[in-house]
Amino acid sequence: MSLFTLTGFQRDLLVVISGLDQPSGQTIKEHIEADADLEVNHGRLYPNLDTLVDRGLVEKGTLDRRTNYYAISEEGEAALEERLAWEREYVGERILPDQ
Repeated sequence: MSLFTLTGFQRDLLVVISGLDQPSGQTIKEHIEADADLEVNHGRLYPNLDTLVDRGLVEKGTLDRRTNYYAISEEGEAALEERLAWEREYVGERILPDQ
């Protein structure tokens, strides 16, 4: 799946989820708010997380009765790698070096 059909916010959520170990929605929210210096309300966060789950990019599980976790799926990982390769074509290795 191409990430071109996602919003920038959804791509940002995917990036944050990929860098954390099964974060809760609240943890994801805290990282986005800290990194982007903006406030994210629940009405924006959870529908966008659900979109990522529905598209198979993220898996959703249960930590306890009140808390869900999110983890990047294999498809999500592949889509992120494809996106990074595409970005490297345009911004060059000087900005996004290979790991």
